[in-house]
Amino acid sequence: MDTLMNFAPWQQALFATLFTWAVTALGSALVFAFKTIRSHALALMYGFAAGVMIAASFWSLLDPAINLAEQQDRIPWLVVGIGFAAGGFFLYLADKIIPGIYLKRARTEGSSRATVKRAILLVFSITLHNIPEGLAVGVAFGAIGAAGDGEQAAMLLAATTVAIGIGLQNFPEGAAVSIPLRQGGMSRFRAFMYGQASGAVEPIAGVLGALLVASVNSLLPYALSFAAGAMIYVACKELIPEAHARTKEESHWAIFGIMAGFTLMMVLDVALG
Repeated sequence: MDTLMNFAPWQQALFATLFTWAVTALGSALVFAFKTIRSHALALMYGFAAGVMIAASFWSLLDPAINLAEQQDRIPWLVVGIGFAAGGFFLYLADKIIPGIYLKRARTEGSSRATVKRAILLVFSITLHNIPEGLAVGVAFGAIGAAGDGEQAAMLLAATTVAIGIGLQNFPEGAAVSIPLRQGGMSRFRAFMYGQASGAVEPIAGVLGALLVASVNSLLPYALSFAAGAMIYVACKELIPEAHARTKEESHWAIFGIMAGFTLMMVLDVALG
């Protein structure tokens, strides 16, 4: 901890968000551990991914956005309502205007249109989720520079705790992207690359958050709720229907997956938040 104090806040934020990105890649690497997956297990995984997204949308995004809006003397329900609706509508537009180049490439590589659309939506939504998380880490470290000498050590510990908590949350999120894409027909390597790419934005956002802590603070409630709306859109449109479709006669497997993913992310957020 003393060693970290020798670095500038933006450098501390960079180290922290490189860690969170690495954990995302580690979760995505789970795709290499599976060869074939039965329909019941696949339904569990799709459901698990949806549960992770739904829980993260509230505890990682909407709840902090509400608290931040209150601290900034804004109307909390209005701030999160605008951000949430904008995030969902933005994903709706993205779903409608998926670039044709990706679909053309998919046909040449043997992937279906639905698989490529799901890939882009999954990575896009998780990336949106990771941008405000990276900003949150950056803001936490950037605030250290404005603190007094007696408070810097305590604030560094708090910022490090935030980074560790977000890193642990990123592990199932990486798997939530790569494993469903693998089952959709992608190669293991490509599914892994999609999964880890969703976390690549965190170091960029973290450094920006540390450098622009004052202005980022005012925008963070909107950014958090925007990402939440995007994640709920993907969970409801892509993952939950896909989970149920895998086991039409025994849909409880999908429900078990949703509950397991929701519970895990809820415990991580509450215990580490």
